[in-house]
Amino acid sequence: MVFGSPIFLFCFLPAAYLVYRFLPGIRSRNAWLAIASLVFYSFGQPVYLPLLLLSVVMNYLFGLLLMSPAGRGKRWPAACAVAGNLLLLGTFKYLDFFAGILNTLPGVNLPLPGLTLPIGISFFTFQGLSYALDVSREPDAGTRSFGKLVLYISFFPQLIAGPIIKYHDVALQIDQRELTPELTILGLRRFITGFAKKLLIANTMGLAADRVFALEAGALDLRLAWLGAVCYTLQIYFDFSGYSDMAIGLGRMFGFTFQENFNLPYAARSIKEFWRRWHISLSSWFRDYLYIPLGGNRKGRARTMGNKIIVFFSTGLWHGANWTFVLWGMWHGLFSALEDANVIPKRLRESVLGHVYTMLVVVLGFTLFRADSLAAAGVMFSQMFAGFQFTPAHTLTLISLLDRRTVVFLIAAVLLASGLPQRLVERLSKAAPYAVRQWVRTAAYAALFALCVLNLSGASFNPFIYFQF
Repeated sequence: MVFGSPIFLFCFLPAAYLVYRFLPGIRSRNAWLAIASLVFYSFGQPVYLPLLLLSVVMNYLFGLLLMSPAGRGKRWPAACAVAGNLLLLGTFKYLDFFAGILNTLPGVNLPLPGLTLPIGISFFTFQGLSYALDVSREPDAGTRSFGKLVLYISFFPQLIAGPIIKYHDVALQIDQRELTPELTILGLRRFITGFAKKLLIANTMGLAADRVFALEAGALDLRLAWLGAVCYTLQIYFDFSGYSDMAIGLGRMFGFTFQENFNLPYAARSIKEFWRRWHISLSSWFRDYLYIPLGGNRKGRARTMGNKIIVFFSTGLWHGANWTFVLWGMWHGLFSALEDANVIPKRLRESVLGHVYTMLVVVLGFTLFRADSLAAAGVMFSQMFAGFQFTPAHTLTLISLLDRRTVVFLIAAVLLASGLPQRLVERLSKAAPYAVRQWVRTAAYAALFALCVLNLSGASFNPFIYFQF
C-alpha cells in the first residue's frame, strides 16, 4: 500500500485521521498513530514488520544503556549501536552485493542469499541510528518511553521514504502539538501537491524514460538518449519531492512539522549548492553523523578532501547495492572537490553558465543512477555524445514518445523545476484580495485532486522510486 493507492486515499487515511481527531489526550493519540503506522507498514510487507519492531527495540535498548550510569559518556555503547544498525541494514541490503564481489576472487563461490529488500529499511535504520548517536552525545535527549520511540521511527507519513527526521526535532511535538482546521487545510494542500507531482508529472516522465532505457544500442540515437536522460532526471525529482510533500502534508495534518527535503535543486548553480537543495534530510544526516565526526574541514585540505570522498561514497552506497549508485555518489564528489579546489572557477558558478554546468553534471549523474549496469550506462553515454546516426526508425520512436501528454508535462516539469510558476503565482496572490485568494486556492486544489483521482483510476501501479532504497 502506498500514498497514491485508492485503499490509502479512501480507507486508511480517512479512518486514521478521524479516529485521531476524536481521541482525547495526546497519549491516546500517540498510541493510535503508532498502531496505525504498524498496520500501514504491514500492508506493504507484513513479513518484515518484526524487522521494523526489532530496529525499534534495539535502538530503544541502546538508548537506555546510553542514558544509564554504565553507558553515559562511554564510547562502546555508541559503537555497538552503530554496529547493530549497520549489521541490520547490511544483511538485507548489501549481502548479495559483497558476496558477488568476493565471488570474483579465484576459488571463491559463495551462494547469494537473495533476500528481499524490506521497504524503507534505509530510512528507518538511519532514524534509529541517529537517535542512538544523539543520545550518546546528549544522554538527557533520549526517552524512556518505548511508545514514543515506536511512533518516532514508524510514523507512517515518512516511514517508507523520508524525510529522515531526527528525534530531537520532534520530541516536543510528540508530547505536545497544535491541531487546528487551518493546519489541516495546509497539510491537505501540501499532500495534494505531492500527489499531483507523482501521478501527473513523475509517472508521465517515467513512462518515457523507461521506454528509452529499455532500448537496445542500435535503437538509440542522440535525441532519444538525451530525451530519456532528461525525462528520468525530471521523474526522480518530482517522484521523490512529491513523496516528501505528501509526507510533510500528512505530518502537518496530525500536528507535526517536518523539515523541508527539497528546495528547487535544479535551480542550483553548483554541485555544492545542488546538495544543499537536494534530499536535504539525507545530506544533513551524513554531515552531522559522518562528515563532522571524521573531522569535517578542520584538519587541512587533504583531510577535508578525503572526508568528502568517504561521504559521497557512502551516499552512493546508501542508495543501493550496485556500482552504478556508488559511482553516481563519487561522480558528485568529484565535482564537489573540483569546486572546492576552484578548478571550476567561482565566476563561472555565479553566472548563467554555472546553471548549465550543474544541470549537465546532474543529468549525466542520473543517467548512471538509472542504468541497470555500468555497461548499460556506457551505451547511454556513447549515444548521448556520439549517436549521430538518425534513421527513420529512430525518428518514429521519438515521435511515438513525444505524444501530446508527454510534451505538455515535460514543459510543465521544466518550468516547475525552475520555480518560475511558483514565483508568478506568489506575486499574483499578493495582489488579490484575501477572500478571492482562498476561493481560488480551494477550487484549484479540488480540481487538481479530482484530476489525480481520475488519473489514478486508469493508471497501472507505479511505486515511488525511493521505495527500493
